Amino acid sequence: MQNGSNNNLQETLQSARKSLRISQLELASRMGVSQRHVSFVESGRSQPSRELLLAWLHELQAPLALRNVALQQAGFAPVYRGSELSDAVLAPVREALARLLQAQDPMPAMVLDAGWNVLQMNRGARWLATTLMPWVAELPEGQPINMLDAMLHPEGMTRHISNLAEVAPALLAHLRDDASVVPEMLPRVEQLAQQLQQRLGSSAMKLWPRQMAPVLTTRFNTVHGELAFFSMFSTFGTPQDITLASLRVEHVFAADEATRAVIAAQLA
Repeated sequence: MQNGSNNNLQETLQSARKSLRISQLELASRMGVSQRHVSFVESGRSQPSRELLLAWLHELQAPLALRNVALQQAGFAPVYRGSELSDAVLAPVREALARLLQAQDPMPAMVLDAGWNVLQMNRGARWLATTLMPWVAELPEGQPINMLDAMLHPEGMTRHISNLAEVAPALLAHLRDDASVVPEMLPRVEQLAQQLQQRLGSSAMKLWPRQMAPVLTTRFNTVHGELAFFSMFSTFGTPQDITLASLRVEHVFAADEATRAVIAAQLA
């Protein structure tokens, strides 16, 4: 049983290092150990101490949930807890998120978790969601929206994107990166990839990365005319809780004056 755990630890550490695209030598240099020791741990010939393993995972920028998994694979107790966002201990966090969303209004903003579930939305985000996907307004009260499911939906948001050939490859790259941390997303991500390839053709999907503007703008055809947006993300700086580490706030900004005017008129 221990051998199986060791094998899992080897795979976890190797996969995390390779995803960061660094060599054993570079990792060893960062941690102040020999490359030989890194090689021995990754091959299962040596067992890391708890302190070394924590430092190792920190250097690999491993998600907190993965750090807990690796600790357990090595026979140690997990370090990081995972609270529910509704827990009393996270009340200050909920208040901070609410204030952040309110400050963004009327421009859209939403809180997403690692699985692309929308946990909170401001007024602008609700307006944009129902403008692009009217069926969202018919969802039961409190039912969360998953943005990946919304993209896969026959009447989903991607059907309104007028510059889909420009946006789709970058979007898929982002989704695949996230699926490397949340593997259960991968089947739906690849399903979306197939849908986009059917619409755009395989040649269009292979042209990325291409020469692009500094900020990727997404353009939507709507009943209010074409609306253009770009996004920024906020995350917690030093999260010590798995839930907080998985959260991010997407801030959506108007990319032109016409879009800004429509939102101002609709949400005045």
